[in-house]
This record gives sequence, C-alpha cells and structure tokens, in this order.
Amino acid sequence: MKEFEYCLNSSTIKPAGLRQKIEIASQAGYDGIELWHDDMDQYLREGGVIANVQKWLQDGGLSVPTTIYLKDWFETDGEIYQKAIEECRRRMYQSAEVGAEFVIAGPPMAHADHDLGAQHYRELLAIGREVGVKPAMEFLGFVDDINSIEKGWEIVEKAGDPEGTIVVDPFHIFRGGGDLESMRQLEGDRIAIFHFNDAPRAPERIEQHDKDRVYPGDGHLDLRSMVNILREIQYQGPISLELFNETLWQQDPLEVAIIGLEKMRQVVEG
Repeated sequence: MKEFEYCLNSSTIKPAGLRQKIEIASQAGYDGIELWHDDMDQYLREGGVIANVQKWLQDGGLSVPTTIYLKDWFETDGEIYQKAIEECRRRMYQSAEVGAEFVIAGPPMAHADHDLGAQHYRELLAIGREVGVKPAMEFLGFVDDINSIEKGWEIVEKAGDPEGTIVVDPFHIFRGGGDLESMRQLEGDRIAIFHFNDAPRAPERIEQHDKDRVYPGDGHLDLRSMVNILREIQYQGPISLELFNETLWQQDPLEVAIIGLEKMRQVVEG
C-alpha cells in the first residue's frame, strides 16, 4: 500500500481539454485529479453532461480529492454575499457530482474582516454537509492578508467547526514569507490536500507568482523536510502536483504529467 496518493492538479496542463486532462492523468499513472469548475462549466456550456465526466473518471480509475474553487464568499455581505453563496452552493453540488471529498475555498485578495470570514466559512461547511462535500480553507502567499498557514488556520479555528480543514502548499508558504515549521501546528486530518511544487531562486520571493512555480526538486524549497513533517503529523491524504508554469503549458501535456509524477516520487520516496 502506497504511503500517499499522487494526484494531478489539472492547472498543470491547463490548455488541454477536460476529457484530455482526465485521460492524461490516468495514462501518466496518477491516482487522482483535481478538477477546476471553470473547465467543467465550459464543457457543460458546449453541450456536455456531468455523466460523461463521471464515466471518464471511472474508466481512468481516478479519484477526485478536490475541485477548485469557491470565491467571493469571505468578505462580501448583503445581496452580493447571497449571490456569491448561491454560486458556491452550485459549485459544491457539482463537486459532489464528480465524487470530490473537498472543494477549495479561496481567500480574499485584500485585507478583510477575519471574524466575518470565519462566520462565512462556518456557513460554507454547513452547506457542504447538506451537499456532501467539505469546503477547505486555502491561503495564498501573494494576497494581502490570508497568506500564511497561521492566517488560514486562524479562520478555520474561529469557525469552530470540527470539519474545517486547510490546504497546504509549499509555494504559498514560501511566497507569503512563512516557515515550513508552521506545518507542525496542524494535525494531519485537518489538511484537506497537500499541493506540491517548488520555487526558483529568482526572481525575488516578493516578485514571484503562480507562473514561476517549477517541478518539485527543480527549485530551492526544502520539500523533503515538508514531506517528513507530513509524516510526523500523520497526514494520510493526497499529494497533488500543482503548477501554473506557462512554459510547461506549451509542451506535450502527457510528457509534463509523466515528468511531474516522476519528480514528485523522487522527492517523496527518495
């Protein structure tokens, strides 16, 4: 039995179509794939049906650990919030339809009221229980506020729901100026998914963004120590390759997926 399941975040091969992404993840040897709602919505607008997506996943033997993502739920209020929540609810139903356990809830881009965000996160979790999927709090290293494990976990703790979870990502820890030791404050079963990637030495940390991510092992982050911390805190969830590298988007997507899986295994198992 493998220690971790290896997953492919479909952003890594973004230009490919939805069916191609699923088939590539299976052909390359991944255990699962993270799907984006934008991809599924585009496929549905073009006349597709969710039943086909379900079949492609089943035929490929793939799990769906998460779908991505819920937005505009954190800082809004009034009619804007109600509209955002209805869209979140729709996406959660879509997430449940493809068999996902979690749906990622993205943070605000600017500074926001943490108490309000925690209240709204608690409401998302309640909707998730009705629907059958768990919203997971994400922090992003390049946003103004919720940009570290500490700040993301603060929202989860303030929500006060035992099903609250967080998404952990090496690039976002680095980009937000955090420390990998922050992972030790988490319990393994409160991490929804561990996104896997690396960061180059240049440009400067504060100037890096999603497009600068590189394959695990091709940058300077101490990924092996991070994986060892995952073991220490008894994390047993998936490890998912998540890149937004535009150079890789121009390459053969199957080759990118195969190389990415090999590099993940070298770091995790090496």
